[in-house]
Order: sequence, then C-alpha cells, then structure tokens
Amino acid sequence: MRIKPFRGIRPPKQLAAQVSSRPYDVLSSDEARREAEGNPMSLYHIIKPEINFAPGTDEHDERVYPCAAEQFKLFREKGWLVQDATEKYYVYAQSIPDNHPLAIYGKGRTQYGLVVAAWVEDYMQGRIKKHELTRRDKEDDRMRHVRVNNANIEPVFFAYPHRSDLDAIVARVTSQTPEYDFIGEPDGFRHTLWVIDDAATIATITRIVAAIPAMYIADGHHRSAAAARVCEELKHKVESQKSKVESKEYEYFLAVCFPDNQLYVMDYNRVVRDLNGLTEEEFLHRLEENFTVEDKGTSIYRPEALHTFALYLGKHWYKLTAKPGTYTDDPIGVLDVTVSSNLILDRLLGIKDLRSDKRIDFVGGIRGLQALQDRVDSGEMKMALALYPVTMQQIINIADSGQIMPPKTTWFEPKLRSGLVIHELV
Repeated sequence: MRIKPFRGIRPPKQLAAQVSSRPYDVLSSDEARREAEGNPMSLYHIIKPEINFAPGTDEHDERVYPCAAEQFKLFREKGWLVQDATEKYYVYAQSIPDNHPLAIYGKGRTQYGLVVAAWVEDYMQGRIKKHELTRRDKEDDRMRHVRVNNANIEPVFFAYPHRSDLDAIVARVTSQTPEYDFIGEPDGFRHTLWVIDDAATIATITRIVAAIPAMYIADGHHRSAAAARVCEELKHKVESQKSKVESKEYEYFLAVCFPDNQLYVMDYNRVVRDLNGLTEEEFLHRLEENFTVEDKGTSIYRPEALHTFALYLGKHWYKLTAKPGTYTDDPIGVLDVTVSSNLILDRLLGIKDLRSDKRIDFVGGIRGLQALQDRVDSGEMKMALALYPVTMQQIINIADSGQIMPPKTTWFEPKLRSGLVIHELV
C-alpha cells in the first residue's frame, strides 16, 4: 500500500469543534440547516451547501456546487481553515464516553486511525478493496464536489489488518498533548487529533504501511470512486496539455485508516410498509417454512447470534431462527442480510430490489430497536426486522473474495468527523 503525508487544511485549535461536522450523508438538508443555525463556521456550509439557499433547495441544484467552492474559499480567507506549512500525518481518535447510549457496546472504547493521503492507483488495482456497489448518480455528486473544491473535504474510512508496530507508534504519539480534543455535537462522541510532524516517524509509518497488502473500505465507497474519477480526469488534462506539474497530489485522496481489531460494526435493520397482501397470521405461518418462530411478547427482543432475527409485528416481538439449509458457508450466503433478503423480503414480501423499492426503509443500529417499534406502532410501517450485525472479518472475507455485499448491510459508529483535516489536490 502506498500512502504519503500531506499538507492538511484544518481549523485552528480553538475552532475545531465549531468547524467540524458529521458526514454529509448521515443527515438531511433540513437537519444540517438546524445544526448549522447561528454558526457560519460549520462545515455544513461546504459539504451541504444547499443550506445556504432557501429551504427546499435541491442538494443537486446547479447553484449548490459553486457555492461549496465559494464557502471553502471564504473559510480559508477568514482563517477558519488553515493549511499546514509542511507535509504531515495525523492520528485521529474516536471515543465513546461512559455515559453515551453506545457505551453498552463497550464502555470507554476508543479507535485510533491514521490520517493519510492514499494512492488512487491502489484503489484502481484492487489493493484498496470494496465490498459495496456504488451508484453512478452518487459518484457524480461527490465527483463534482471534489472537482469544484480541488480538495477531498471529507475522508474515506479504511480498515487494515492490525499491526503491533503501527500500534506502538500510535501509542507513542497519543501519549503526547493532542491538537484537538472535544465532544462533538450532536453525536456525543469524543474526537481527538494529534499531529505527526517528525520526519523519522513519518518515514517509518510510510514504510510499514507499504508492507500491508490491502486496505478495506469500511465507509466511503462513493467518495473513493469519485476521487479515482477526478484523478483520471486531471491526469488526462495534464497529459493532453503536456503540462509540467511539480505535484501530483491529485493522485492521492484523503483516508483515515483504523486497525480492524478496534472497529465495531452495528446492525442495519429494515422496516416494511405492508405484508404484500398477506394477513399477519398468514405471514407468520409462511415464515415457519424456513424459520423457527417464537413469540417473545411485547418486550423488545434483540437478535443474539448469527442466523437469528427479531421481527416486530402486531405489537409483538418474535424471534426467528433460520433452519439448517437456508444458508451456506460462502462469504455472501452466510450473511443474515442474504438470508432475510431471499427468504423474507423477496419470497414473501415481493421486495426484489432493496435499492429502489419504496416499500422498504433502513434504520441504522445507532437509532436502537425502539425506533423500529415506534415506526410500526405509528402506522407508518407494518413490520420491522432486526438483524444480527456482520463482523469485520466477514467484511474482509467478502472483499478478499471479490464479491459485493447486499445493500444496507453495514453501519459503523462512531462516524468520522468531517473538517478536522482536508486534503488539497493542487
């Protein structure tokens, strides 16, 4: 794997909490507008630039992309974002406070990522491995955003097979005073960043990572694809004009790389609007063809192992256990999202395409199972299905096999905070 240090563009220490934001794709335009209200320094003005227009403005409106570039320029002119004088790496830590709702998944859990510039060619050659399909329209959107700003404003989330030598370097760096340290709003996670500017340490990190055979995209497939497309576009432009370019920074894109043994994948659940013409009794009876069905009553039931599911229907929770023979041992066939998609959503409910069918919606595990129950009880949805989360090893197995996960399979928390470090392409 090839990585390099870079001259990060980032907020002054005292402004980090005000400038940084949640990623562009985890909230709506209206939510971003509310979070940025009264804060002209919020990165949402750059990554969700439609909030600078009247409510209801489409996020793909032709005026939106130039506005993002204008805001990026303004942030730099105002000194809200400042570029480092020399190339550096950074360590970015995310911690779950003991009083956070996600503390049930591991009190005090912290994950430490290296902020680097990753080589586009590694992505093109499959050394940066993906496990999801991308949509062309979403690629186009991110590509336009990268192009108008000449920068990767938001990072891609990588995982790599953990290494004790990198762990030791990170431990040494993080024993020092951090550059940033704050609790983010409204996510409630602690975000901490250290700067690595020691030449010897930078060289050692570059050398160690060069020996890692692959990185895995945990989150940010569209940002990765967009970075690759912008790189090819700029490369063609340089070659066609026979320009002499001192820097080929556009051949790299922004990534935060975490060791796989520190990451936690949350469940990604489903809610469905109707039972495809079946009554509740008929639906439960049909489920018994492939599942053992147990009525768990009115208390919330959480799936406790692979191949167990939680169904909420008619004010009751049910435990569904897939019968032998309903799943296989291959990397895709073993996934509960495959079992449920094939045997429940497709076979019983007639939902063929998870990406386009309007009868289904998806709820990240961070919202909890109560959110599923609430949406059904409100009458908006008819049933909810909670899945046991996939593991990091399952993601790696699928990526290594060259296969693609079904849609809406993984949900990582905490999400990367945007705006702590930005990578410029020129």
